[in-house]
Amino acid sequence: MKFVDEAKIRVIAGDGGNGCLSFRREKYIPKGGPDGGDGGDGGSVYLVASKDLNTLSDFRHVRTYTAERGQNGAGKNCTGRQGDNLTVAVPIGTVARDLETQEVIADLTTDGQRALVAQGGFHGLGNTRFKSSTNRTPRQTTHGSEGERRELMLELRVLADVGLLGYPNAGKSTFIRAVSSAKPKVADYPFTTLYPNLGVVSVQRHRSFVVADIPGLIEGAAEGHGLGTRFLKHLARTRLLLHIVDVAPLDASDPAEDARKLVQELAAFSPELAERERWLVLNKLDLIPADEHAAVCDDIVRKLNWQGPVFGISAMSKTGTQAVCDQIMNHLEALKQQELSCETDSETPNAGS
Repeated sequence: MKFVDEAKIRVIAGDGGNGCLSFRREKYIPKGGPDGGDGGDGGSVYLVASKDLNTLSDFRHVRTYTAERGQNGAGKNCTGRQGDNLTVAVPIGTVARDLETQEVIADLTTDGQRALVAQGGFHGLGNTRFKSSTNRTPRQTTHGSEGERRELMLELRVLADVGLLGYPNAGKSTFIRAVSSAKPKVADYPFTTLYPNLGVVSVQRHRSFVVADIPGLIEGAAEGHGLGTRFLKHLARTRLLLHIVDVAPLDASDPAEDARKLVQELAAFSPELAERERWLVLNKLDLIPADEHAAVCDDIVRKLNWQGPVFGISAMSKTGTQAVCDQIMNHLEALKQQELSCETDSETPNAGS
C-alpha cells in the first residue's frame, strides 16, 4: 500500500434543530398556552487515534465528513432528538491543522485519544421558552445555529525514538534492515526509499526501541530539489537522530562536506530539528582497507569539528551495528529515567507548604 502522510478533508458538524411554534389544543382546556418544544443539538465531529491504521490513504477516497443534524422540536413540549456525533478514525501520530487559520487543533499520539474538530450547532428554542406573565401567547421561536465547518489538513508524523538522517545511498535502509526486521528496498541507485519505514530494534528481552528511516536529502532540498523536505516532519517526534555518513561515496565527494551540507538543509527546514541531539555514524567501512579505518574516521571528525558520539560501522556486514544499538538503548533508558525523576520532583509538594 502506498504510504500517504498528508490529506485534506472537510468536516461539517450538524446544524441544531429549530424550535417549534405550537399551542396546546385539547377539549375542555381553552387557551392551553404554548407547548412548542426545543430542537435537538447538532452532532459534532471527532477525530480518534486508532492503532489499526498506518496511513491516511482512506482519506483519498472520502474527503467530506458530515455529522447528523438535530431534529426540530414538536408540539406537546417534545424536544427534538440530538444529532449523532461522527467519529473519524485516523492513525496514531496524526496532526490536524485548520487550513484557514493554520491553527493546530489536534495532535493525537495515543491509541483511543479523541479530539473535537467541529462543534455541532446549538438547538433552537420553542415558543414555550418565551412565555411570561405579560406574554401568554408567544409566537417567538429561534432556529438552531449552524454546525462548524472546517477544511483540515491531516499530517501523519510517525512515532519513533530514533530517526535516520543522511544523503541518498548513505546506507540508512541497509542499517535499518541490519538492526530490525523491517525490509525496506535497498539498491545501488538514489531514492530507493520513497516513504518512511519503521523498524523495531530489540536489544534484549523487554528492551527495544523504534527507528524511522526517511527518504534521503540532497543539496537544495529546502528549495524542493529531490524529494525535498516533505518527510522531515516525521523526525519531529524522535528523541535522537543518527546521522549516517557514507565514508566512500561513489562520486568521490568529501564525506565531511556532504555531512555539512545536509545539516544546512536540515537547519533551513527546521532550526529546532537541527538542534536535536545527533550522533554521527560513519558507514561503509567495509569499502576501505582495514588499516585506513581510523585515519578516515578521524579525518571526517576533525573536519566537522564533531564533539558528540561517533560510531564506525558497516551496515552491510552488520559490523559495529550492535554496539550502536546498545548505546542507543542505554541512552533512551537514561532519558526516560530522567523524565520520570523530573515528573516526581514536580509533583512533590514543598516541605514548607
